[in-house]
Amino acid sequence: MLIPRSHPRAESLHIREKLVRGFQNGLVVEEGLLAHGRGEMFDYLIGEKTSKSSHEAIKASARLLLASEHPVISVNGNFAALCAKEIVELSKITGAKIEVNLFYASEKRKKAIARVLKKNGAKEIFGINAKFSKRIPNLDSARRIVDSRGIFSADVVLVPLEDGDRTIALKKFGKKIITFDLNPMSRTAQTADITIVDNVIRGMKVLINTCKKYSREDFTKKIKFDNKKNLEESILEIKKNLRRMSHA
Repeated sequence: MLIPRSHPRAESLHIREKLVRGFQNGLVVEEGLLAHGRGEMFDYLIGEKTSKSSHEAIKASARLLLASEHPVISVNGNFAALCAKEIVELSKITGAKIEVNLFYASEKRKKAIARVLKKNGAKEIFGINAKFSKRIPNLDSARRIVDSRGIFSADVVLVPLEDGDRTIALKKFGKKIITFDLNPMSRTAQTADITIVDNVIRGMKVLINTCKKYSREDFTKKIKFDNKKNLEESILEIKKNLRRMSHA
C-alpha cells in the first residue's frame, strides 16, 4: 500500500532516508541513528504533530533569538543531515552564528557538515578552525571544545538534539538555552530555558515562519517563559494520546 506524502508515516520514512544519506556522506555516526530511533518513539507519543504547548515554546524561542545580542545555532551531525537548509535560513533571519559541535568529533566529520551547510547557503561556519578553540568548564566530552567567536561568547544557544551533560554545562556557564527534544523528561529538556517538544524538522519550519513575523526591534524587554509548565503540558499531551491509543 502506498502511503500519501502528507501522512505522518511518510514524513517519518523521509526523515529516516535523510539520516541514512547523512550516515553515508559522513555527517551522522551510528550512535546518531540509534538516538533518532528513541526520538521516533516519542514523536509517535506526541501524535506526530506540533502541539499547542510546542507552538507557545516556539513563539518564546523566536522572541529570545531575536532579542539576543549574540545568538548561536549549535549543529551536530543529525541536525545537519535533517535541517541544513533550515539552519541557514534561521541564521539569516535571526543573525545567529552557526557553529559545528560534535560529541564524536573528527576533522573529517566537521568538514563534511561544513560542506553541506555551505551548499545550502551558509557564508561563515564556526567551530572548524582550532585556532579559535576554547573550553566550556565542567564538561569532559569532546563537546567542551567550542569556538571563542561562537558558543563561548554567546548569550543564547539553540542546541537541537543535544546531550544532557553539555546543556547543563552551558547553563552553568551563563548561556540561555533553547532546545528541540521529543522527550520532555530528558535532562536536556528539563535543564533548558525553552524546550520545544517537537520533531526538529517540523519545529524548525514553524520557528522560521514565526521569526519572520517579528523584528529584532520588537523585543527589548526580558523574555518570560515557564519551561516547567511547558514540559508538564507536553507530558499531559502524551498521556492523553496514550489513553486515546488504548481505547482505539
